[in-house]
Amino acid sequence: MSKPSSRSALYRLIEAGQLAHKAVLVPLIEKGLEPGDDAVLFVLGRAGTTETALAEELGLTADMLATRIERLAARDLITRQAVGPELEPGIALTERGLRIRNSLADHWALLEEALMGELKPKHRKRLAETLGRFVALLRL
Repeated sequence: MSKPSSRSALYRLIEAGQLAHKAVLVPLIEKGLEPGDDAVLFVLGRAGTTETALAEELGLTADMLATRIERLAARDLITRQAVGPELEPGIALTERGLRIRNSLADHWALLEEALMGELKPKHRKRLAETLGRFVALLRL
């Protein structure tokens, strides 16, 4: 069995993943946010939702989400309001929250372009599908 090489695709994938993770955290930390806050802002950026639906989408318990929601609300990033056609009690982004969400999305897009920029659309799709299959395999 050969030893892992720094030139192997897996080694480079791990290295890139670690560095990308750090790069994604930079704007969060600059804005005083915690890892995972971006996921809440991205989901709420599509539309307001109930806390239960948000917890389900993010895979969090209601207790785990409640603390995060209170912190984000205290920072004027989200607000409690009626949402959906039934006007259920829920949460939505404030204007400040939307601006920060958009800033985080722009940063994400820059990182995505750095990764995929040199690839043609067909190859981008193929890489994304391959990585998706790899992730699914590792989750088994």
